[in-house]
Amino acid sequence: MVSAGSWLSAIKYRSNKLRFMKRIAVYCGSNLGARPDYSLAAKNLAEVLVREQIELVFGGTDTGTMGVLAHETLRLGGRAIGVVPQSETLFQRAQSNLSELHIVASMHERKATMAQLCDGFIALPGGLGTLDEFFEAATWSQLRLHQKPCGLLNVAGFYDDLLRFLDGAVREGMLRPEYRAMILSSDDAGDLIEQMRRFEFPACGKFERMND
Repeated sequence: MVSAGSWLSAIKYRSNKLRFMKRIAVYCGSNLGARPDYSLAAKNLAEVLVREQIELVFGGTDTGTMGVLAHETLRLGGRAIGVVPQSETLFQRAQSNLSELHIVASMHERKATMAQLCDGFIALPGGLGTLDEFFEAATWSQLRLHQKPCGLLNVAGFYDDLLRFLDGAVREGMLRPEYRAMILSSDDAGDLIEQMRRFEFPACGKFERMND
């Protein structure tokens, strides 16, 4: 389900030029969640990534839907690149059979490294860590630190309330429509990646006046 007013669709699809997507960073839960839909969505995303010859960049550990996504990507013959902080808790959970494993000093360096390695960002359903990572990437885009697309894989309506919140922030003048449009969404992995390929970075700057 793509979130949506006409203004949003117009901004999302204003360009027919396709981006080259070599790698996508995927943020997802360290838990499996209450629904089998979430693990199934992780497996489906892995299938789409491998089919489209897109490499997976992820948090590197073997837990939750993060582990499901990486295992399925590797099983299907794709590449999975993990980025793990050198802390005892997370390092001990790192997967051992990855295509590449980057060991970094901190969570901050993990996020920066994932951003450097990828051409776009997807969030599967997850908790505070997933939201933190995804919205930091989206904020960096808003600040023009990168121009890579950010998408929510809205499995079983998981992100419906969040998308409504963002629409409300636009109505309240706290978020420009152009920046709301940078948050792509779909319940279908193939459709979301197609949106990301067609994404065009907004022309306006973050600190231009909102009411001009």
